[in-house]
Amino acid sequence: MGQVPKTQVPEAQTPDYLIIGNGRLARHILHYFSLLNIQAAHWYRGMESAIPEAKRYLVLISDNAIEEFIAENLRDKTGIKIHCSGALTTPLAVGAHPLTTFSLDLYTSEKYKEIFFILDENAPDFAELLPGLSNPHARLDPALKAKYHAHCVMAANYSCLLWQKLFRGFENEFRLPPEAAFPLLQQQTENILRDWKNALTGPLARGDTATISRNLDALEGDAYRNIYQTFVDSYGKETSC
Repeated sequence: MGQVPKTQVPEAQTPDYLIIGNGRLARHILHYFSLLNIQAAHWYRGMESAIPEAKRYLVLISDNAIEEFIAENLRDKTGIKIHCSGALTTPLAVGAHPLTTFSLDLYTSEKYKEIFFILDENAPDFAELLPGLSNPHARLDPALKAKYHAHCVMAANYSCLLWQKLFRGFENEFRLPPEAAFPLLQQQTENILRDWKNALTGPLARGDTATISRNLDALEGDAYRNIYQTFVDSYGKETSC
């Protein structure tokens, strides 16, 4: 990764934030800041201009590129370096993970303000780290970040795979409109939000081993059969503790 040329900007012109990156997260953060009238500049690879000075650098690029980029391009910058990775811990930047998922569509100011930020345990005060934001936040021991993020990925991303499989099955195998399952998704989501401890229904919750056995037989040859079986085994271990 080549080193990016540097430039100096007078303090009076120094923006509060420089957003580095041009992916989905960067676009959302830029939009959020614009809704709040927060001063922010934008830089990403491919731009001909050098990286400008800023009071804070939000490095919103791929996790595996963050440390190398900071070491090569921001080591002489005095502004606070911040990354938004949920799993990465590094002495080169402070972690502030927005605990949500970002779609292709931009959100409203109200939705952005609800996002919970998980800060590194030794991070500066939230008001100093991300001035202008009033989001709820908490701190997490860096030693727990990878496991915390694994839980988030399983719950949000992998559940998405299951819903996508259901919709594809409705459309391609069962000849049903995928939209027929939307109320199921909506109700399950509402049940979880209302009472997450008691939201589980179905054969696992009932202890209906006969139905579970029929389900597994019906999934023979399906790549997701092992996932069903893993859920059954994992649930059994959880409830026996």
